[in-house]
Amino acid sequence: MELDHLSVIYRGPLSSCNYACPYCPFAKHTESAAEHAADARALARFVAWAEAQPFDLSVFFTPWGEALVRPRYQQALARLSRLPHIRQLAIQTNLSSSLKWLNDADKSRIGLWATYHPGEVKQERFLTRCAELDARGVRYSVGVVGKKGHFEDIEALRAALPTHVYLWINAFKVGAGYYSAHDLTRLGAVDPLFEVNTRRYRTRGLPCGAGETVISVEGDGTARRCHFIERPIGNIYTQDVRELLRPRPCSRASCECHIGYVHLSELDAAQVYGDGLLARIPDPAVWADRERLEAYLERAQNLQAT
Repeated sequence: MELDHLSVIYRGPLSSCNYACPYCPFAKHTESAAEHAADARALARFVAWAEAQPFDLSVFFTPWGEALVRPRYQQALARLSRLPHIRQLAIQTNLSSSLKWLNDADKSRIGLWATYHPGEVKQERFLTRCAELDARGVRYSVGVVGKKGHFEDIEALRAALPTHVYLWINAFKVGAGYYSAHDLTRLGAVDPLFEVNTRRYRTRGLPCGAGETVISVEGDGTARRCHFIERPIGNIYTQDVRELLRPRPCSRASCECHIGYVHLSELDAAQVYGDGLLARIPDPAVWADRERLEAYLERAQNLQAT
């Protein structure tokens, strides 16, 4: 198929983190030198593949842990950002590492999905890193897991961050009834889109960009429609990726993860996030237009699974 632009969600074998959040699903694993070497080879292979593509690419790195404490990921982002066919790069990070690597990057193409973890870092230190991003002119959003013990930290963070920075809250999904109506109102005052993330969406049979305009890729090149559908659609290193892409209705009964459901055609999340979709940064024009935001919230409510 002819292809103008493809988004790739890359997750290599890296599975270690310098934080130990008790609520985090990421692996608590200390990697050996051999495992780090394997991850470095996989990352280098992916970067070389991205460099060689004849169409525009955006890449979102979603490691099972913290990647930016590793110089290889800093260098990969800087290198990719300087390529003319790279539109946007995003990565999940706790902002614990040095930001000096941005000196070598085209910052206009970088978007950071920054996560704050109460109990792992002092809020003042995290805010200092956010201020450095602002000084460097780097786009970023900030996220926190919405545990009940975090509510005061979340509100204090919102008060301290610049107003242009979107603070999103990931719902703590431990079953129905965790949040009271008062909790939803309280967290919604911080993140107007919070309730979108509290829901599970009916997806089976619905059109989704996964597998057509966005794919998930593992370290060995295995391509899937998204992280949440196990069946592979091919391998980017043994096939022309364009041959793997086509419209596909979702095969899952439902979806509850932001990086999955935002690609649903009926939700049209791109209308809210624009080119900040991968880094979870809303379009400022939409954020300032309450009517357009309400339309998004209504679409999300209509897609809610029963």
